[in-house]
Amino acid sequence: MKRKFLLPIFLIVQIILVKTIGLFPDFVEKWYSNGFYPKLAFLSRSILGKLPFSFGDVLYFVLIVLLVRWIWKHRIGFFKEWKNNGLAVLSWVSLFYFFFHLLWGMNYYRVPLHEKLQIEKEYSQQQLEVFIEKMILKTNELQLAITKNDSAIVVIPYSDKEIYEKSLAGYKNLPEDLKEFSYENKSIKSSLFSLPLSYMGFGGYLNPFTNEAQVNYLKPKYTSPLTTCHEMAHQTGIASESECNFIGFITASKNDDLYFQYSAYSFALRSGLNNLDRIKKGSSKPYLAKINKGVIKNFNENEIFWNDYQSPITTFFEYFYDNFLKLNQQKDGMEGYSKFVGLAIGYDEN
Repeated sequence: MKRKFLLPIFLIVQIILVKTIGLFPDFVEKWYSNGFYPKLAFLSRSILGKLPFSFGDVLYFVLIVLLVRWIWKHRIGFFKEWKNNGLAVLSWVSLFYFFFHLLWGMNYYRVPLHEKLQIEKEYSQQQLEVFIEKMILKTNELQLAITKNDSAIVVIPYSDKEIYEKSLAGYKNLPEDLKEFSYENKSIKSSLFSLPLSYMGFGGYLNPFTNEAQVNYLKPKYTSPLTTCHEMAHQTGIASESECNFIGFITASKNDDLYFQYSAYSFALRSGLNNLDRIKKGSSKPYLAKINKGVIKNFNENEIFWNDYQSPITTFFEYFYDNFLKLNQQKDGMEGYSKFVGLAIGYDEN
């Protein structure tokens, strides 16, 4: 058999193997998510975490340059040589697929967190309204404690580097039933691609090949503590976006720093209000009057930022990532981000 067929055939074998193993989440949980992966992740973060820049972003940049160069080189007669070019593309896809699942991606197939904690993730409108009331009280309390003025916007005084350092404290305060997601050896970076990430609609991402947590440093800083804790949750082996939001919320709210707590509770409040509006449009309005004006100003700051970067690029990447998640056991797609509210309600009631 010619070598050019090996990697494309290997891709088919990999897909079958991954999907078959994925049918046994207990196996994935024991041997990968709590076996092989933590050791690999610890090693990756120990080495790359010491670098002052994002090695993963540099790697992506080099690969993008090589891809553009390859496309340019083969632009003439590309379709005439469709078989060879197609095999070359499939070979690269095969390599990416292999390293993605080996280094991080198998976590998509682990046991869901709500099953491990034995909590319900579905909730009624009444439960959601009770949750929103709790979040309003806590968010207002924190905003007033920080600013001493219920109409003042919260401005985090820390640098990005200080936020990344302080994020570790929340993971040290995890409740006993979540201790398996404890975190050591920090590897958190401000993404070199923060401008493209803004147009793509992302506040951050985990590089699955280097295990570096990447944070978009351009977005409103009051949201950065929660985003950082979210990306750190990915590093601990959680693939689900809703579960990462939940762990991010828990760790930021358990942090002794008031700014981290505010980032957590204001995020949970905003998510709860959005979910209530999905149940019945306009049903969040009565609750807005109960929220401190300073909190509303922070919400507006965040909304204005993302609206300024809204473009067809955003729509494309949201569509792409939505389908990527659905192909990887996340049936809710992008909606999964807001599903953490159910986990928070279930965990609180339990």
